[in-house]
Amino acid sequence: MESPVIDLEEPQQGGALQTAKDLFSGAVGGVAQVLIGQPFDIVKVRLQTTNQYSGAVQAASSIYRNEGALAFYKGTLTPLIGIGACVSIQFGAFHSARRWFEERNAAGGSKRPELGYGQYFAAGAFAGVSNAVLSTPIEHIRIRLQSQPHGAGRLYSGPLDCVRKLSAHQGVLGGLYRGSAVTVYREAAAYGAWFTAFEYLMNADAARNRVDRKDIPGWKIALYGGLAGEALWLSSYPFDVIKSKMQTDGFGAQQKYPTMRSCFAATWRADGMRGFWKGIWPTLFRAMPVSAGTFAVVEMTMRAIN
Repeated sequence: MESPVIDLEEPQQGGALQTAKDLFSGAVGGVAQVLIGQPFDIVKVRLQTTNQYSGAVQAASSIYRNEGALAFYKGTLTPLIGIGACVSIQFGAFHSARRWFEERNAAGGSKRPELGYGQYFAAGAFAGVSNAVLSTPIEHIRIRLQSQPHGAGRLYSGPLDCVRKLSAHQGVLGGLYRGSAVTVYREAAAYGAWFTAFEYLMNADAARNRVDRKDIPGWKIALYGGLAGEALWLSSYPFDVIKSKMQTDGFGAQQKYPTMRSCFAATWRADGMRGFWKGIWPTLFRAMPVSAGTFAVVEMTMRAIN
């Protein structure tokens, strides 16, 4: 199905310079994403990986009371550097795939080379899978740091110590890259939905108001970005739960989930369908401002440098 657009967007220029601009804009958006979303993320991880909290409010209150306000930014250094790189890759890969589809559509004789929404989803899924090589270890380290005991019971002194200890168990692939398969599934579903939802909302607004995309105001970009964030998590959350469980699992005799399939089965036996949606409410609450900020920063940065 073709996108309902009429002269919505000037064709993007290809080449190394445009790719560099896409990567830079994504990196700036990634930093904004981490700073906005980290407090919500630690609550999500605690709810996904333990049964000690009755809900998001109780989890947040307990973290603040027992660990202090700075606990909401546990493990921030790794994602601040890494998620900036991840989001950079996401936007760089998405726009590269988008241009590839536009070229193929034009070469096929189409008078309108704009992407259909299936192509938008494929470009987004490509961006997610491209990002998985980097996001798997970054998120594994962040989750380990977020979920470790407070005070004297700490397992890791920081990101580098976490990398060293994880790699010592089963090597880089078995330790640091644990959960990589489910991460690939999650990233493909999540970013396929994320980019598709955003492009649909932007294109529909431009067509409805008969304006160029570059003239859509910033508040609308933030709104559509926030709604795209909700689509991202609703399409991928069960995979994220499994990923979090596998990446907080023990090693050796303490390991409960040797494979993705065993983790899915154990989660179903323990909690049924509900088990795959634990922590969804703080995640959806977090998704709106985080995704709004990401798309708004990326779009405004692109407008400034183009």
